[in-house]
Amino acid sequence: MLEQADANALLLIAPTGGGKTLAGFMPSLAELADGMHEGLHTLYVSPLKALATDIRRNLTAPVTEMGLPIRIEDRSGDTTYTQKRRQRADPPHILLTTPESLALMLSYEDAPRIFAGLKRVIVDEIHALAESKRGDQLMLGLSRLQALVPELRRVGLSATVEDPSAIARFLARHPDPCQILYADPGPAPDIAMLETGIAPPWAGGGGRYAIPAVLDQVKRHKTTLIFHNTRAQAELFFHDLWLQNDEALPIGIHHGSLSREQRAKTEEAMVNGSLRAIVCTGSLDLGIDWGDVDLVIQVGAPKNVKRLVQRIGRANHRYNAPSKALLVPANRFEVVECVAALEAVKERDLDGDPRGPGPRDVLCQHILIRAASGPFRAEELYAEVKTVGGYADLSRGAFDRCLDFVATGGYALRAYDQWQRLIERDGLWSLRDPRGTQRIRQNVGTIMDTDLVKVRLKNRRGGTPLGEVEEGFAATLTPGDTFLIGGEIVRYENLREMVVEVTRRPEKPPKIATFMGTKFATSTQLSRRILQMFGQEDWPELPDATRDWLHLQRNKSRLPETDRILVESFPFLGREYTCVYGFAGRNAMQTLGLLMTAQMETAGLHPLGFVSTDYATLIWGLDRLEDPAPLFDGDDLRTAFETWLGANAVMKRTFKQSAVIAGLIDRQTRGQRRSGKQATFSSDILYDTLRRHDPGHLLLDITREEALKGLVDFGRIEELLTRTAGRIDHVVTDRPTPLAAPLFLEAGRVPVEGAGTERLLEDEAARLMEGAGLAITQEDARRWRVPF
Repeated sequence: MLEQADANALLLIAPTGGGKTLAGFMPSLAELADGMHEGLHTLYVSPLKALATDIRRNLTAPVTEMGLPIRIEDRSGDTTYTQKRRQRADPPHILLTTPESLALMLSYEDAPRIFAGLKRVIVDEIHALAESKRGDQLMLGLSRLQALVPELRRVGLSATVEDPSAIARFLARHPDPCQILYADPGPAPDIAMLETGIAPPWAGGGGRYAIPAVLDQVKRHKTTLIFHNTRAQAELFFHDLWLQNDEALPIGIHHGSLSREQRAKTEEAMVNGSLRAIVCTGSLDLGIDWGDVDLVIQVGAPKNVKRLVQRIGRANHRYNAPSKALLVPANRFEVVECVAALEAVKERDLDGDPRGPGPRDVLCQHILIRAASGPFRAEELYAEVKTVGGYADLSRGAFDRCLDFVATGGYALRAYDQWQRLIERDGLWSLRDPRGTQRIRQNVGTIMDTDLVKVRLKNRRGGTPLGEVEEGFAATLTPGDTFLIGGEIVRYENLREMVVEVTRRPEKPPKIATFMGTKFATSTQLSRRILQMFGQEDWPELPDATRDWLHLQRNKSRLPETDRILVESFPFLGREYTCVYGFAGRNAMQTLGLLMTAQMETAGLHPLGFVSTDYATLIWGLDRLEDPAPLFDGDDLRTAFETWLGANAVMKRTFKQSAVIAGLIDRQTRGQRRSGKQATFSSDILYDTLRRHDPGHLLLDITREEALKGLVDFGRIEELLTRTAGRIDHVVTDRPTPLAAPLFLEAGRVPVEGAGTERLLEDEAARLMEGAGLAITQEDARRWRVPF
């Protein structure tokens, strides 16, 4: 039985299937066995609603068999209003919930009564929460709980922790210590590349070429989880898999954009063992234990070793049995990444970036939640917040700026009543209008899946829910268009009250719904391993096709190195190309493309566009780059970045997200979710207003911090510049190099509107007019903008 010793916080690191969840609950079950405890005793928090449901099922069975007087319930966004009210009035002994539901419970004025008897908080899969703002929200919530119940004990559970001491600091009440327990890691996983007999394509991310081999593996195993990195890839793969499923094997699909009913149907089929395979995404990443899963297949490079280990652990979910997994690289370069990931898993070398300070937009939301539960003193709330590791260094001035923003909206907005939310009387802060509690509770959370609309089958009864698609995708549909959702081809009929109404049309070729989901970038650690592989003389561990490709690259150009930037220049089809290999991840390489093309425009090189992957950026234009060194001057890049960032759409998008989290913009009004267009319109106006009238506003500071580490990932560009220290290898060839060639097939090209486009327009217009026997001036060409 797991018992905490000297510290009030304990981190248990144990392999998947090692019984860590049961170990976390054993002290609670022992203390509750005599039936003497009244009210809530143990709070269990997980990142996924499905995981909480699974734990309730697995925990209830032995409790029922032993006849223990213990009531176990879960609470999430799927819990009915009636159940939630009953749980507040009469809490169960053990409550399983999510960070968002805990925040809502803490927003009620009776929170001190609800949590009065609480003894233990168990945070499962703590590594997953620590990587996002949901974790910061949870830890702020625990700081409030600890203030209500000072002797509260915290238990963190995880199988994949790259830096245990950092996670321990994240879990513990600062500056209290946290005890760390390590379980035997168990047998090494049985993991390999899937033998397909076919070389992967040069580009793309679907893995369709491997479907016959995947189906063969499904036939050989009881239950197979087939993981994908994005929801769109999962939908496409499931559709193609089903078309080639000649033996009609029962196969399901599971991801976060499907309706709750459809997810529940798939989960029930998994529990019953009636599915042979499930195509899925991160919705099944974590410690869910249902069905007899004996194989995991990862389609596409995992991008992150820790994520791969987590997914592998879904197979043979037993301590003494090695997990079995197969990797399917989606394209030729991903073969290299998959091999690097395999080696990292075998060496138990997990990746992860250091945690930065706690985000202030989450702190602003926490202040609002605290105000909803009743009046508070600023100094007491500040003391609570300082016990959270991420906010331990938060100055009183920074806290007061957040408090002022929550109370008034900040300098430029304090004249508007809608942002006058808090008032201070005799040292106590409270809501100016108590009716504001409903608005606060409707907008709790840090998950930003905001621009989604429901999809339902059209019929007289209101329609069966199928899931959600992005609002932007729905706006492109016209009646008759078809798309994929839940593996079905449906026909768009109309958009009514922000609901997409569809009918089934299996005979029609589909479009693909654009699910945002999470677009992973290759981790720094995995990128470093790939570069180290390039330093080898040969690669016997690689398939022949990939191995020959790398040898050809070395013969025609050279391979990228860890401490140098490789730049290639070559002509192709009347354009001049520059390929930069930075291995900084997709977001950073995209940002690098934007900055470099801006500098090339200034230098008169007439760039026309670029495309980026995790490892390289390919730029095309009208003039050859003779000397790349000036483009990598750190000061110039930073200046260009600051200039570009200020007015860029990335900033507006980031501002919108932080404004929603901080409570400046509502995601729901009077119980109705606002459309993405409505929220974007409001946020754009606010962003422009604040930039013009209050450039030092707190939310603008927050926006810049978030943009730097999020959508544009400038920190990894800084790391690239530091690592290479001006060392650049410039190779000039007469044709595309082997490593650059696949970039020509990549989607997501970004055009550059500038002098290069203008010159092409003028040249084409002149040729057109001359062919008709007419003369044309440059002004005519600019005015007419003749397409080319």
